[in-house]
Amino acid sequence: MVVIVDSGSTKADWKVVNGQEVHSISTMGFNPVFHNSELIKTEVSKAFNGKSFPDETTHVYYYGAGCWDARLKKVVEEALTNVFNHAAINVEHDLLGAARATCGNAPGIACILGTGSNSCLYDGKDVVDNVTNLGYLLGDEGSGTHIGKRLIRAYFYRELPKELKDAMDEHFPGGRQTILDNVYGGGTPNVYLASFTRFFHQYRHHPYFQKLLYLSFSEFIDRHVRKYHGHLGVPIHFIGSVAYYFQETLQAILEERSMTMGLVIQKPIDNLVGFHTSSN
Repeated sequence: MVVIVDSGSTKADWKVVNGQEVHSISTMGFNPVFHNSELIKTEVSKAFNGKSFPDETTHVYYYGAGCWDARLKKVVEEALTNVFNHAAINVEHDLLGAARATCGNAPGIACILGTGSNSCLYDGKDVVDNVTNLGYLLGDEGSGTHIGKRLIRAYFYRELPKELKDAMDEHFPGGRQTILDNVYGGGTPNVYLASFTRFFHQYRHHPYFQKLLYLSFSEFIDRHVRKYHGHLGVPIHFIGSVAYYFQETLQAILEERSMTMGLVIQKPIDNLVGFHTSSN
């Protein structure tokens, strides 16, 4: 029995594969930058409570946000080892998961545009280049967090058109204090900032928001994707809800730069199941 996991900072998708049977489980998202081993273990144990899967699992393939070095991977490994006692645990960065889910065994550039953002150049087997991701405070261009910050700044700096300002007043009656309390006092400020994309999506056709989205995505493409050697010769793939729901804008930006749009998928989990079951 094999367990395959794709975890962003907001939500984690789990697939338990037993021959031809595939079981789906959802949990909160885990990010070892914000979450410790004990919390991860507790939440995973809760999700699998009463099921025999943990004892029968032989391999766990976990792809997660924030798992970019050995120290952070170990946080997740320790938690999973305590739940899946008899399994070989393999924890990788979500970038490798994105590359395997979109590129498979072919070269390409894989991008994540969800709560956060990231990208990599993939040679069909390994991630061979990655423009540094500076996280939600300094980077995450094009992500839900980045868009949320742009929206909040425009709102409080009195830059929104009146109809959008009035809609923000109605949707977020707590105003400045509530927003700042969540950003500076909450446990996962990146997730909170990204939650503003739901409001953004409702008014996505407004010219002001179209421009804001264009600028945010352009910054991601220009600062990250165009830095990869050979970017004009390989498809540019995208994973994540932000990419999925605003893919028309991404397509336009790539076309302007003579770049090729590849796959755009909201969740990589089903593709990762295919990758691992066809490899085994």
